[in-house]
Amino acid sequence: MIRLSLLLIVLVGCSQPGREFRGLPATRVDVGGSLFDVRVRGNLAEAIRLNPQYAPRFGPIRDRAAFAMAQVSGCRVEGVLGDQSVALGILDCGTRSLDRVLPVSVLRFDCIEIDLWAQRPTQTRYVDFECTPY
Repeated sequence: MIRLSLLLIVLVGCSQPGREFRGLPATRVDVGGSLFDVRVRGNLAEAIRLNPQYAPRFGPIRDRAAFAMAQVSGCRVEGVLGDQSVALGILDCGTRSLDRVLPVSVLRFDCIEIDLWAQRPTQTRYVDFECTPY
């Protein structure tokens, strides 16, 4: 009984937002088969991956999370840190107000990976997606 209680406590904590994002509404976004709950506060966004995927690498997940954060926030994503489960994005919103109320909804995008690119050989390579909402 104690083991079951501990297991339930651990599982409940898996999809909870970080303390900076607690109490904020989440917008659920499906990007190319990866399902995220995205929350935005100021110039930061958090994307929590909800669906199971076998041995995902952070590279493709990071790019999908960045796309989801950009769609929800309406801002350009400067960088993404984290792991395969939780990604934290730094947003560049320009002159747009950082205090906006986001609707709680489900956004779905069908994405195809079309190219890998890098500005210089020593820089991180990024995946380019072509996404259409559905």
